[in-house]
Amino acid sequence: MKTLRIGTGAGFAGDRIEPAVELVKHGKLDYLVFECLAERTIALAQQARLRNPEAGYDPLLERRMRAVLPICREKGVRIISNMGAANPIAAAKKTLAVARELGLSGLRVAAVTGDDVLSALDPDEFHIDDVNCSLTNFDRPLVSANAYVGAGPIVAALKSGADVILTGRAADPAMFLAPQIYEFGWEMDDWTRLGRGTLVGHLLECGGQITGGYFADPGFKDVQNLANLGFPLAEIGENGNAVITKVDGTGGCVTAQTCKEQLLYEVHNPAAYIQPDVIADFSGVSICEIGPDRVAVSGGDGRARTGFLKVSIGYVDSCIGEGQISYGGPGAQNRGRLALEILKERIKGSDISCREMRGELIGVDAVGFGLAGMAAGAAGGVNIDASNGTGTGLFNDIDENTREVRVRFVGRVDSLTDAARIGEEVESLYLNGPAAGGGVTKSTREIVAIVSGLLPENRVITAVEILEA
Repeated sequence: MKTLRIGTGAGFAGDRIEPAVELVKHGKLDYLVFECLAERTIALAQQARLRNPEAGYDPLLERRMRAVLPICREKGVRIISNMGAANPIAAAKKTLAVARELGLSGLRVAAVTGDDVLSALDPDEFHIDDVNCSLTNFDRPLVSANAYVGAGPIVAALKSGADVILTGRAADPAMFLAPQIYEFGWEMDDWTRLGRGTLVGHLLECGGQITGGYFADPGFKDVQNLANLGFPLAEIGENGNAVITKVDGTGGCVTAQTCKEQLLYEVHNPAAYIQPDVIADFSGVSICEIGPDRVAVSGGDGRARTGFLKVSIGYVDSCIGEGQISYGGPGAQNRGRLALEILKERIKGSDISCREMRGELIGVDAVGFGLAGMAAGAAGGVNIDASNGTGTGLFNDIDENTREVRVRFVGRVDSLTDAARIGEEVESLYLNGPAAGGGVTKSTREIVAIVSGLLPENRVITAVEILEA
């Protein structure tokens, strides 16, 4: 029976590059998939493209391609990635430029387009499910609208002989499902095999998460040699069942537990994981360790797709102003609390219109803030409701002899001008606050948020453009 080997070169936009190189060198791969696009990532990419028509693709695209293209070319490994983000055509051109510089001729690069549907949405008809209103009544500046396309156009690109395929907002598992459809000749209504192929894609899409990254918790879930974490690959049979593994000698681990955690990651209903190509059913999946770092996965299923595609809409929600200052030595925590109270009163007494304010002591209550069961009103951070200025802290057992704290104060406002004033108030604590503050930093940023709705799949017209070096 034919076996297909697919490896994951990245699980997010900022992922490490070295494990992908190791996979290509030693993983005996047929395909290398870089999954680098999240919901907000593509909205931010659209903003970058508005500033520069030649931008909008993944910032690490060039470095990744320089690292893996020569080896992939030598070993016949085909690359699939959503690093095209908001500009797959420009990403394909950049990949060809890299290939030429490396002396690689004859490389065929496909750009998959059509996921950008902002201009195709009818404002009166399109319903935003998250806020239960039409696009017409959504009073926010829009940045992007991208549909999650399925495996179809990627399969078409493979049939056209593409060595590298760059998409925009394709569904993450679809990039792994497409080569299975192409290599095994699966029909697009073979729901069981499409479900199993989607399962494989879901297990692989987050890269190192299934080999021990994001999994490790010393003393509870120990993982060896994380510094040399190996990325996953799947050995897939024609029936869609697979073995998840990694390159021998790399760090991390592939176990039943790592696979089960990834299986449930970001899945609301394991019996109905809705994707563009299929509604995958993971409820009957069997996961079995068959050797060191080798886990067999079988029993996935599926049923007919819905006929709708999810559309993520990016919009400018607000602006954030932030300032930080440190206090050290005796009484550091008390001086930090005093700084937060001063900032709260000064912002309340100013003409800055804050939707929300938050103050915290990093190292004391910044991460655990808001967890159920913690004591309200105790020593610690201040979460401030802009409407009444009240605050709550969490911990009543913090050591008052804390040697140092980092004060962080943040405000959500409507303009970058007001956002800058939040940081200015923190900076003013140098001479207008508790003793011995230092190391002030200030920042402002625009917040791009996401809402979503559904669009009939026949309203999304994809295309494949082939470029050749």
